[in-house]
Amino acid sequence: GIILLNSIKHVHCHRRTVSSIGDRKTNLTPNLCAHLAGRSYKELYQMSVKDPDTFWGLIAKERLTWSKPFDQVSDCDITSGKISWFLGGQLNVSVNCLDVHVAKHPDRVALIWERDEPATEIKVTYRELLEITCRLANTLKRHGINKGDRVAIYMSVSPIAVAAMLACARIGAVHTVVFAGFSSEALAGRILDAQCKAVITCNQGVRGGRLIDLKPTVDTAVKNCPSVQHVFVAQRTTNPTPMGKVDILLEESAECPPEPMESEDMLFMLYTSGSTGQPKGIVHTQAGYLLYSALTHQYVFDYQPGDVFGCVADIGWVTGHSYVVYGPLCNGATTVLFESTPVYPDPGRYWETVQRLGINQFYGAPTAIRLLLKYDKSWVKKYDRSSLKTLGSVGEPINHEAWEWFYNVVGDGQCPLVDTWWQTETGGVCIAPRPAEEGAEIVPAMAMRPFFGIKPVLMEEKGMPLSGNDVSGALCIAQPWPGMARTIFGDHKRFVDAYFKPYPGHYFTGDGAYRSKEGYYQITGRMDDVINISGHRLGTAEIEDALDEHPAVPETAVIGVSHDVKGEVPFAFVVLKEDPSLNQASVVKELRDMVATKIAKYAVPDHFLIVKRLPKTRSGKIMRRILRKVAMEQTEDLGDVSTLDDPSVVTEVIEAYAQSKSVTSKKK
Repeated sequence: GIILLNSIKHVHCHRRTVSSIGDRKTNLTPNLCAHLAGRSYKELYQMSVKDPDTFWGLIAKERLTWSKPFDQVSDCDITSGKISWFLGGQLNVSVNCLDVHVAKHPDRVALIWERDEPATEIKVTYRELLEITCRLANTLKRHGINKGDRVAIYMSVSPIAVAAMLACARIGAVHTVVFAGFSSEALAGRILDAQCKAVITCNQGVRGGRLIDLKPTVDTAVKNCPSVQHVFVAQRTTNPTPMGKVDILLEESAECPPEPMESEDMLFMLYTSGSTGQPKGIVHTQAGYLLYSALTHQYVFDYQPGDVFGCVADIGWVTGHSYVVYGPLCNGATTVLFESTPVYPDPGRYWETVQRLGINQFYGAPTAIRLLLKYDKSWVKKYDRSSLKTLGSVGEPINHEAWEWFYNVVGDGQCPLVDTWWQTETGGVCIAPRPAEEGAEIVPAMAMRPFFGIKPVLMEEKGMPLSGNDVSGALCIAQPWPGMARTIFGDHKRFVDAYFKPYPGHYFTGDGAYRSKEGYYQITGRMDDVINISGHRLGTAEIEDALDEHPAVPETAVIGVSHDVKGEVPFAFVVLKEDPSLNQASVVKELRDMVATKIAKYAVPDHFLIVKRLPKTRSGKIMRRILRKVAMEQTEDLGDVSTLDDPSVVTEVIEAYAQSKSVTSKKK
């Protein structure tokens, strides 16, 4: 059956002025909780790692609304990947994100939907969002969606997509959001793995001035998915959608009693690429995840009541779950849903939005910053950014050039810039410059300080922890925290093998890190992006950082390729600024010199390939696995490419490689 979600359109058609958002004066900054008031950051951090049960227990009791209090704070055995928090407790995530705020301030703006066309934003209050969520929850229930059933959400960023997530949470269904740019094949793979009973989608998406058909993609996907009983369709555009046999108007009651959920019941699954092709469904549960995302949202970004929080991530990846939806809404914040792109209709879009919506915290990806710094500063400077208080970066380590531009050009040197390190698996930010003592320093391009409850350990190759500072090793976390993933859906063995086997008694992040002389952490890149040149260990991110400092080079990706003498050598894929006067050969020579100067001669890439673009996932991560295949001439099997933003990039890169190869062989 196909169900049309109709009357939802009418709930939020009026726009409101910005003034209704501001209620800053009425709230003082809350402490972590009353019992911990007055303690310094240092004392709180020490307590969080030395006595985590007391620390998290006090905070969870006070900050979350429980229908039944928990009787045990945690029960974890990290070696077997058994992680449980707040046992015996029951609560409902949607109640914590909606009802508790509706009771206090129903007309506070929950969502500002920054639609694709500038200056057409729509504001949705907490009361309205609760109403949409309940209507949708009742529709799901009436069509047989029950507690524990999986529901795929294939929608672009919009209030109805957020309501879909919260409606699942309200009735105890498990959502898996699939980025609305994935192919039907990738969507079907996820639906099959999760055994979804329903799909919620839109007729179309709108992005960068283009319409993207979503419903036809879903139609193709569900042909091969026998578990799907219903497809629910919301209308994003007025274009008619070819519908199946059953069209049902959404005229449900706006009240839906919340299902009481156990702390460790599943809340959502999110698929993420492993280093081995097949995406894995990372499972997050109710209470621990919600508490951790809310706490990090407040303290990493210094969110204050009344602030407008602008995270420009898509809901299809974890940043959108934790810092567009669950963290901000649990804190009663006003959160921005950004539907467009950084360069539509022009490269000033982010900053025009900041000015118009009065955004106080801006959280984005280094890949977007690197894209924007190619353009003239005037695109930033022509807009008033004085509302900004904190800038944040997520998705990959931010390189120095991008950090400096973001901090100085966008933030006018006035806003702390938090380079946040975390993963789909960690549920929320784990290492970031804030929170910290009042006025604590921020070192550019460094994640720096572990969050409460996070105890980082650097391991050497034989699996022993490294003591002292000024050391590099495999980044592990020594004890469980409430936000961490609980399993890989349907494959707990893969979960244990990937995260808990490599360094027994620790969670292995897959990343390498450096602990500076001052004891701060810097992420040096994936462990599988560390290359070994003639016995020298070198993170490819380090070489990229050096190359990216060239004024003509916005972006590079370096991978290791095998070499019969040195073991491995770096291979650099380089994007150049569009400038007809550039001489490629002389730029490459300058790049060689820069790496030799910045790192060492041995670090200079053996190969340089100039490409127009780099293959990336939608969240902006460069797919180095694909570049490695190109460089090693193994392009017949590229593995899982469903997460690619634009598959045509791969063809471009393969052609560029073939062309440069034929040029080199002619020279010989």
